[in-house]
Amino acid sequence: MNALFAFARAVDWLTDRFGSFAKWAVFLSCFISAGNAVVRYALDISSNAMLEVQWYMFAACVMLGAAQVLRLNEHVRVDVLYGRYNGKTQVLIDLFGLLFFLLPVMLLMVYLSTPLFIKWYQSGEMSSQAGGLIRWPAMLTLPLGFVLMTLQGVAEVIKRIGWLMHKYDLDIHYERPLQ
Repeated sequence: MNALFAFARAVDWLTDRFGSFAKWAVFLSCFISAGNAVVRYALDISSNAMLEVQWYMFAACVMLGAAQVLRLNEHVRVDVLYGRYNGKTQVLIDLFGLLFFLLPVMLLMVYLSTPLFIKWYQSGEMSSQAGGLIRWPAMLTLPLGFVLMTLQGVAEVIKRIGWLMHKYDLDIHYERPLQ
């Protein structure tokens, strides 16, 4: 079990690194967007490449930051009954969702997105817009993000099983969001 906990800690560390990158991607996206607006309206200059960089950064934010959101237990839940249950029932619900929904879907998405990324990388596909960018860096965020989410899902399963076995201290505090 200690090896599994070490794996979970390593995945958490990796997720933290990509989460930090995603945080900066949000900042850069906002900065570039503001810069584009100022240049477009003040100087009547526009750049398709800079517009595309915005959504590349947004793709990085979403796809590379999703695993961090899961790790911090801040992900969206369909909270019909979850908040009414105690810690053990919540952990069992989490395990069910991780094992039967998150992990199979993430593995399917890795399977589907990887060949698409490889195709775009090999072909050097470019944006159809004048001055547009190559597309594969944005496409890379898909399989990479799904792999990160899969790894974090496995780490969360390990942590929850460890908590049920009283071998891992897991913060299971859940606060229902304000509606």
